[in-house]
Amino acid sequence: MPRYKAIIAYDGTNFNGFQAQPTGRTVQEEFEKTLKKMNNGKTITIFGSGRTDAGVHAEGQVIHFDYPQARDLEKMRFALDTQTPEDIAVKQVEIVSDEFHARYHVVEKTYQFRVDIGKPRSPFRRFYASYFPYPIDAKKIERALSDLLGTHDFTSFCASGTEIEDKVRTIHEASLQINETGDELLFTFRGDGFLYKMIRILVGTLLKMGNGRMDETTIPAIIAAKDRNLAGPTAHPEGLYLVEVKYE
Repeated sequence: MPRYKAIIAYDGTNFNGFQAQPTGRTVQEEFEKTLKKMNNGKTITIFGSGRTDAGVHAEGQVIHFDYPQARDLEKMRFALDTQTPEDIAVKQVEIVSDEFHARYHVVEKTYQFRVDIGKPRSPFRRFYASYFPYPIDAKKIERALSDLLGTHDFTSFCASGTEIEDKVRTIHEASLQINETGDELLFTFRGDGFLYKMIRILVGTLLKMGNGRMDETTIPAIIAAKDRNLAGPTAHPEGLYLVEVKYE
């Protein structure tokens, strides 16, 4: 039975997250419905590179699944793309080895986070960027970002509710761009993995620092304390995008 790897994108606005759950619409559930139709009513389970929360978007989520027969890859991609709901797109499909696992073999992930800082806020970005109505000093944020690079225990930037005990992660890139019109911030975080709500807590902390309500030199002390209470608030989910997942 061939194992397929697919890269998918989705608009998280009307999803209750990626992973199937008892209540609420999920990406996994919708994708598996489509596979079931394509597989004569027989269930096929998909495995994702990781969960995304309600409202979070993806440009490059990776999944794998086992399908009873080998099909032409473009026909398979087209069938999945056109039969899944409009807020899911199937960008690429390939056959991989039986050993491949979308979650366990990840070596690097890239996330981006968009923040609308316009006055007034844009009604067209309300589902695709988190809104921050206060003044921002980008230099303060950039000063703080440099302290996130490298390998650290990110307990202070992890929300409660995770079962993962090892909270050591390596961040290779933590950067900020401001668009030409100066009304949107774009954060990029690239690393070997991220904890539960870690990026949203990082952004919430960085925005508070950019606004002068937290000292931008305190990231090392916050990391060292391993105390969630010392970091800033959790930014809203609609600004977050899973951009790319890399494998060995």
